[in-house]
Amino acid sequence: MAYTKIHAIKATVNKAVDYICNPDKTDEGILISSYACSPETAAIDFKYTLDHCRENSPNKAYHMIQAFAPGEVSFEEAHRIGKELADKVLEGKYSYIVTTHIDKGHVHNHIIFCAADNIEHDKYHDCKQSYYRIRRLSDELCREHNLSVIIPSGKQGKKYNQWQADKNITSSKPQLRKDINYCIKSASTYEEFLLLMRAKGYEIKGETLNDETAKYISFRLLNKDRFVRGSTKSLGKEYTKERIKERIESKKERKAVIPKKDYSSHKLIDTSDEKFQNSPGLKHWADIENLKIAAKNYIEAGSLSELEHKIALKTEAGKSARQSVVELEHRIKDLGEIIKYAEQYKANRSYHIGYKKAKNPEAYFRRYESMIILYGGARRMLEQAGINLKGTNIDKLKAEYQELTKQKNNLTATYKNYEKEVKFLTRKLENLKQYLGQEISQQNTQKQPEQDKKPAL
Repeated sequence: MAYTKIHAIKATVNKAVDYICNPDKTDEGILISSYACSPETAAIDFKYTLDHCRENSPNKAYHMIQAFAPGEVSFEEAHRIGKELADKVLEGKYSYIVTTHIDKGHVHNHIIFCAADNIEHDKYHDCKQSYYRIRRLSDELCREHNLSVIIPSGKQGKKYNQWQADKNITSSKPQLRKDINYCIKSASTYEEFLLLMRAKGYEIKGETLNDETAKYISFRLLNKDRFVRGSTKSLGKEYTKERIKERIESKKERKAVIPKKDYSSHKLIDTSDEKFQNSPGLKHWADIENLKIAAKNYIEAGSLSELEHKIALKTEAGKSARQSVVELEHRIKDLGEIIKYAEQYKANRSYHIGYKKAKNPEAYFRRYESMIILYGGARRMLEQAGINLKGTNIDKLKAEYQELTKQKNNLTATYKNYEKEVKFLTRKLENLKQYLGQEISQQNTQKQPEQDKKPAL
C-alpha cells in the first residue's frame, strides 16, 4: 500500500535536492537514481530547461512522495517502484531524481522533477486530474509488485459553500433542494412542477422561460423573509429553471425508451445460497435468469472450445501489444535524454570554446560556470551513448520522438481494448461453465434416489 502526495517547489531547488539525497537517509547514497540530470548539478540543469520555457509560472520543480506501509517492501524494491512510477508519470519528458529514505519507520520515495519538460519546454500541469493519475499509476505498480492498495470510497466531496450551507441547520437551501428534487420526480411537465412547488407552500417568481422575465427562478416559503435564487451560485447548476425543465423532459424520454436487458454482461446467479433453497419462487426466478444468461452467452460464443480459443488469441495479442508499449517507452525515454543533452551541448558549446581561448580562464569560468558545467555533462553523456557530436540533427531526433510517442499511444489503446475484450469473454466462459456444472449437478441429484432404491424381493 502506497500513499502519494505532490507539491510545487518555487525556490531553492538545490536545498530540496540536498535533502532528498542525504546519505544518512539513502543508505550512503546507494538508493539514489536520476534521469536526464545529475543530482550534483540538478539545480542549474533545471534552470537551463526553465529558461527555455514559454510559461511564466513560478514553479521550478515538483516534489512527489510515495510512502509504503511499514514492513511491506524492501529498500531495493521500493526504489525500483519509485523509478517505475517516475517513468510512468513523466513519460521520459522531464528530468528527475529518485531517492529512497530508510531512516523512518516506513520506507518512502522522494521524486523531484523539473517543472518544464525537455522536449517542448512546456510546464507540468499540476491539478486534481494529474494527482489522481499519479495515485492510479502508483496503485497499479503496487498490484504488479503484490503490495496492497488503497481502495477509494467513491464518494464525491461537496464544494465548501454548499457544505457550509448544509452544515448550518437554519439554512433553508438543503430543504429547498430536496423539495425541488421531489417535485421534479413527481411532475410530468414544467407547469405541473410549478403547481406542486406552490402546493408545498412556496411562493415562486421569475419562472417564465422567455427573455422578458427575470433571469433566475426564485423560491420562498411563506414563513421566510427572503427569496432563494435557482442559480448555479446559490443552489447549484441542477436547479436553474432551464435545467429543471430539462430534467423533467429527460425523465419522460427515459420512460419512453426502455432498453432491452443485456444478459451477455451479467454474472450467473449462485442458487446454492440458503435463501434460494428456502424460497421455491425465488429459485425458479433465478433459474430462468441463469438460463437467459447462459443462452445469450452460448449464442454469442458459439461453443466452449471456440470461446476458449478466442480468449487465448486475444490474451496473447494483448500481451504482445503491451510488450511493444514497454519497448517503445524505453526507446522514448532514451531518446528524450539524448535530445535534452544534444540541445545543452549545442547551446553551451560556445562557452566551452570561449573558456579554452580565454586569457584568464579562472575569471571566465567563474562568470560562465553553469554553462561550462552543463556543456561538460552533456558531452560526457552523449559520448557514453555513442552519439556523433558533430552530425547530430536535433529536429530529426524530435520528429522521431513524436513518431514513437504516437505509436505508443496507439498500441496502448490497442492492448487496453484487448484487456476489456478478454475480461468480457472470460465472464462468458465462467458463466457457461458454471451453468453447465449446475445442470450436471442437478441431474446427478435427481438420478441418485433412483440408484439408491433396492429391487423388491
